[in-house]
Amino acid sequence: MPFAAVAIKVPLHRTFDYTYDTCQAPCVGGRVWVKFANRRCVAVVTELKEHSDVPKDKVKAIESVIDEMPVLSKSHLAFLRFASQYYCYPFGDTLFTALPGALRDGEDIDKTQTPILTLTESGRTTTQLRAKKQLALLEQLRSAGDATGTELKTLGFSQAQIKSLLEKQLIREELRQDTSWQSTPLQIGNKPTLNPEQATACSAINHNQGFRTFLIEGVTGSGKTEVYLQCLEKVLAAGKQALVLVPEIGLTPQTVNRFKRRFPGLPIDLWHSNLTDNERLHTWRRAQQATTALVIGTRSSIFLPFQSLAMIIVDEEHDHSFKQQDSLRYHARDLAAYRANQSQIPLLLGTATPALETLKKALDNKYQLITLSKRAQTSQDNSFHIIDMKAQQTQAGFASSSLQAIKQTLALGKQAMVFLNRRGFAPTLICHECGWISDCERCSTSATYHKNMQRLVCHHCGEQQFVPHQCPDCGSTQIMPTGLGTEQLEEFLTTEFPDIPVCRIDRDSTRRKGSLESALERIHQGGAQILIGTQMLAKGHHFPDVSLVIILDVDSGLYSCDFRATEHMAQLVTQVAGRAGRSGEPGTVLLQTHFPEHPLLQDLVNNGYQDFARYALTERQEVQLPPYAHLAIVRAEATSAHLVMTFLSDLVPAQPFSGIQLLGPIPAPMERLAGKYRYQLHIQATQRNTLHQYLMQLKDYIGSHKLATRVRWNIDVDPMDTF
Repeated sequence: MPFAAVAIKVPLHRTFDYTYDTCQAPCVGGRVWVKFANRRCVAVVTELKEHSDVPKDKVKAIESVIDEMPVLSKSHLAFLRFASQYYCYPFGDTLFTALPGALRDGEDIDKTQTPILTLTESGRTTTQLRAKKQLALLEQLRSAGDATGTELKTLGFSQAQIKSLLEKQLIREELRQDTSWQSTPLQIGNKPTLNPEQATACSAINHNQGFRTFLIEGVTGSGKTEVYLQCLEKVLAAGKQALVLVPEIGLTPQTVNRFKRRFPGLPIDLWHSNLTDNERLHTWRRAQQATTALVIGTRSSIFLPFQSLAMIIVDEEHDHSFKQQDSLRYHARDLAAYRANQSQIPLLLGTATPALETLKKALDNKYQLITLSKRAQTSQDNSFHIIDMKAQQTQAGFASSSLQAIKQTLALGKQAMVFLNRRGFAPTLICHECGWISDCERCSTSATYHKNMQRLVCHHCGEQQFVPHQCPDCGSTQIMPTGLGTEQLEEFLTTEFPDIPVCRIDRDSTRRKGSLESALERIHQGGAQILIGTQMLAKGHHFPDVSLVIILDVDSGLYSCDFRATEHMAQLVTQVAGRAGRSGEPGTVLLQTHFPEHPLLQDLVNNGYQDFARYALTERQEVQLPPYAHLAIVRAEATSAHLVMTFLSDLVPAQPFSGIQLLGPIPAPMERLAGKYRYQLHIQATQRNTLHQYLMQLKDYIGSHKLATRVRWNIDVDPMDTF
């Protein structure tokens, strides 16, 4: 009797054996319908075998076969098995994380095809239209090539505009499922001449054979994207596929636009969480069939089943958004390194501020370090100035010299950017009489005051409350906001500069679809002279008219319980500062701080991130923290603090495990979140193998623990934060 081992989406670290009828044999990597725990569900076949350790009378039969051909190849299954083992996450859950929603639900793999919008003959020649947006849409297709409706919508065009052009027969919809691009000579749009550093980088990468990881450490504005584009020419001209990982959804439209202009006619697809299930399945299937040449996507695109992947690029490799913070807690950059090694292809990691883990591998010659030290548009670096805020008169958090710098910048017709990584009007409300603070009722933190909404909002659990007119404790009406948020900055600067357009970009101001693209377009066209934003504004955007950047709250990263706080602060400051001086003239960066003599701040300002990062590595080595040690955290939460402490305390062995250090159980930095108490157990080892051997034993022990079903727990390998 033949058996099939299948993976099911359940939180168990094992596969399950089923029998099958040889008349309708399943295939490894294909999906089947099975009965599991009295419910009908989709499973993925991972192995076909002749024997089972389960008694025959206990083995159920597969109900029906969904796929005649595998949806996951053997190499892709091996990749996902590695991800499951490394991140201590159930194999079945891992497989289903990598599948689009439609395939998880048992839908036909070819249930949908997304049409491509292309110009008709009339559309190619029409230059006059009353509707300016429709004309702009035609220009977009002429310059960047064909696109899907989703891609055009992310660029700010509406369904109504697309429909109007279809009715006028200026554009048409086509279904394409061919791989002719692989045998068609590659068309290349206008490309600039590389400077010597860029040319050296391209030469080193293009002469590489097989697997090699390249860290392109280039200052902001040094032309890293141009290096990516010219390295991709060789891959795409050979009819091979490539993957470009970007950290934010907001960066995909502008990145796609630039790549489409360089490679007109080449099939390029998007992958991010704003796509519908049908659109995600369409991109997934096109990658598998090699009907797309290039996919530009966020972290989960690392799981796409490419047929002939020949290069992976991770842009802004240091960015924290590459780390998944729930369910399968993977890091897309690290999985990209494993996948590139598995496929024996080059991996390009690009950033101005490399993560210390990546930098150490480059300094140890595990990665090839390529340095781009010259900015493409200007030969001079931005000038940094530290403003000592002690004993200063401030207005809405601005020093008088900062306001004067804004006035001078505006007088020159340039744009000024103000950075504060805190949305809302103020972090909290406080009673002037009794000291009451607007705490969140479900979390160990305060609720943020949003003046525009007239709500108190917890940014951690999402709980909202009405703003009280009187203090809940003493009845006083003397309730006032404390601290700064981007809303408050916008209100102040609009009053201070009444004739100057101000644009605020944060999660609140860009909730509506297309609002971010509209705001960025307004900035590029000069419709906003003062830019206010959170880290959404700091990543990868090109603002040629910005010549002044003011960073208001540098101090929050200098003193923190998170050992990575200074690294994150330095990366953020460098990335934000890089938005200035991109038009050919050096920009000015002002950092407001109460600790101007802080050695790390002085090192960053005077010597740059490269020197700062190397000094930070020596500090990490002295205290044996990552990357000189390997870390995992067992997190647990429940409505009872005693229950969580008892559960984690039971995980601490009476006899220490050789090579393992344990810290805890200890409360999480935010002990209470969404009504649940959270505690942690830190596990550290100098050798990665030692850590994983311990975690394998610990995972099995937790699975049989009597409290494992009464608390919510997870294991986070290589955590990016300790919260």
